[in-house]
Order: sequence, then C-alpha cells, then structure tokens
Amino acid sequence: MRQSTVISSIGNTPLIELRRHRPEGGARVLVKCEGGNPTGSMKDRMALAMVEGARREGRLAPGHRVIELTGGSTGASLALVCSALGHPLTIVTNDAVAHEKIDMTRALGAEVEVLKTPEGRVHPGLVPQMRARVEEIVKQTGAFWTDQFNNRHQLDGYAPLAQEVLRSCPEVTHFVQIVGTAGSSMGIARELRRVKPGVRVTLVEPSSSPWLSEGRGGSHGVEGTAGLARPPLLDRALYDEVMAIDEREGREAARWLARDEGIFAGTSSGLNVLAALRLAGSLPPSATVMTIAVDTGLKYLAGDLYRRPE
Repeated sequence: MRQSTVISSIGNTPLIELRRHRPEGGARVLVKCEGGNPTGSMKDRMALAMVEGARREGRLAPGHRVIELTGGSTGASLALVCSALGHPLTIVTNDAVAHEKIDMTRALGAEVEVLKTPEGRVHPGLVPQMRARVEEIVKQTGAFWTDQFNNRHQLDGYAPLAQEVLRSCPEVTHFVQIVGTAGSSMGIARELRRVKPGVRVTLVEPSSSPWLSEGRGGSHGVEGTAGLARPPLLDRALYDEVMAIDEREGREAARWLARDEGIFAGTSSGLNVLAALRLAGSLPPSATVMTIAVDTGLKYLAGDLYRRPE
C-alpha cells in the first residue's frame, strides 16, 4: 500500500451549502471549509507551495533554516511543512495573534518571537515592524525568508482549491474572500477565471481598516487581514469590487455560523460569510456564491470570540 505523508493530506476540504441563512429569493451560498487541512487552516496550501517552490528553484537547500512573519495561521502551516521536509523554522509574530496559533506553531517545532502591540490589536505599522525584525534575523543567521507578501508561488498553491470547487460545483458564479497578503484571493480568482471567465470576485476587508475601498488603515482585531495598503500580489484585473464589513458583525456571524450551520471557524470567516450573504441577497436564485471558512474555530477558544458572558 502506498504510504501517505502529512503534506499529502493538504486540500480536498468540504464545500458546504448554507441552509438556514440563505437570503429569501437570493442566491445559494457555499462555504469551502478549510479547517479540514492538517493545521486547520487554508494556509497549509500556501506554506507547501512556497517551500516546495524555493526547493525546486534551488533557493532553499535541504536542512536550511526558513523564516517568515505572520499575523495569522501561516506560522503553524509553515511549521508543519518545514517539520515534514526537514527545515528548522523561525516565526516572527505579534501578541494580537490567538495564543492557540502561537502554541501550535511552537508545538510543531518552530522558534517563535512575539512582538508587543498597543492593546493587543493589529495597527498599520505592525507589518513594517515585523518585516524589519525578519530582515535583521536574516542578516544575522542567513535564514531563507519565504516572504509571503511577495511570494508568487502561493498563487499556484491556491489553484487546487479553485479546482476542487469547480469539480464540486461547476455552476459557481461569484467568489468572495477577505484580503491579507491577497495570495489566496488572487490565486483562487485567477484559476476560477481561467476556467470560467465570467466569475465575479468580491474582496472583503474590515470596515475599521478600509485600505482597498478608502485608502486608509486602522486598528482592528481580525487576524491575518488588512496588513498592507496595497498587497504586492493584488491584481486589479482579478476582482470586481471591495466590500467592507464591520468586525463586530463579522464576529457575531462567526458565532451563528457555528450555532446554526455547524461551520466552526474564526472572525475572518465570519466576515467572509456575512459579505457573501449580503451579495447573495442582491442576486437571483440561479446564482451561486462561494466563500471560504479559512480556518477552524478551535484556534480561538482561549479568546473572547466564543466565550459566553459571565
């Protein structure tokens, strides 16, 4: 029998249709549940693509150290891939990230450096601060920086997700996704439109940090999103509109998504689903909107997202 590896289990996650929250007279809404990946996040796909791409090109030698900055799940995903492929890993992150993600990254063997933030929230200067620290460590150690904000290998890493959706639901007409590095939204949109040029793409951002829709940043608590004014991987030809969603409404959406639909995910997934439902309400029943539950709610149990009031 052929042996499987942990990285061979990345992908082929469920595509689930919302039943209780479909807008009356509106389009269907499908959610690609990426919590089924090994670390419980869609970032497993991009981590594998970045590391394998660098190895294939000869820029990452066997056993060489990898380094990355992250404000979300990329750390754990890279830790899983680097563990499987034999690379030591250093992660630079911040204290706005859920403790579960940091603990999981360490458990998978990575060294983790946590930078302090004002009030434990994401702010416009945070990514430059983390980038400066990574550059400093690279100079000191010679580690290979995967540089997720600029790494185009992740676009290819997300193409299989689009292919999985098209196999399960070839009638998909709209795609909705929140923006961080823009790697997932652009990689998925590019592949969807390669096969179905008419698919319309809506990007999502927190309304308190509307970089794309208004050109201004702000403080927010949505991990892994709205890190740069214009992410280098963002391609204006691959999306049609931007929708800003209130973080508080997104958090409430994450809670009812778990309670009413059985899809257990984090805040960014709540923003995704809420944006998809608002879009679906403006479309005919013949349309099909697809969005993503980007990770599992198990990563947020120590925070206040799912904590019941005393």
